[in-house]
Amino acid sequence: MSKTNPKPPVRVGRSRTGLGLFATDVIKKGSRVMEYRGRKITTKQAIWLEDNTENRYVFEINDKWSIDGSPRWNLARYVNHSCRPNVEAYQYAERIFYRAKWNIQPGSEITVSYGRDYFSTFIKPIGCKCDTCIARRKRERAEARKKAARKAKAKKKNGKH
Repeated sequence: MSKTNPKPPVRVGRSRTGLGLFATDVIKKGSRVMEYRGRKITTKQAIWLEDNTENRYVFEINDKWSIDGSPRWNLARYVNHSCRPNVEAYQYAERIFYRAKWNIQPGSEITVSYGRDYFSTFIKPIGCKCDTCIARRKRERAEARKKAARKAKAKKKNGKH
């Protein structure tokens, strides 16, 4: 990686939810993965964008400013939501960065929590597709099948006597 043009250890690829960002090298816990980049816009502009376009790439810096991360050169826009993310967003000055929460292995998808408001508005109505939620729903379905089987068995047993 050159100091003048550092190349992030990631690639854009197919994900369960469309396009996602995947590690190409080991990313060490606590290391900066990348910056969320784009045009700095006012909160008023951000609200207009969210209400009048399909732009879902607005990252709020504070109550006055946001970052419009919609340009495709902003690789951080491809970081998908997870309820158990492997990176976290943090702010330095008026810039947003993603930092690894633990060691991330090559091939792993880079994920972050989009926050409660975004989750409630956009993800919850259609169902979260992160690994954690899919595994939870699978476990709940298996438990429901077992419970129904036990109930049917008990009913059959009680019907014989």
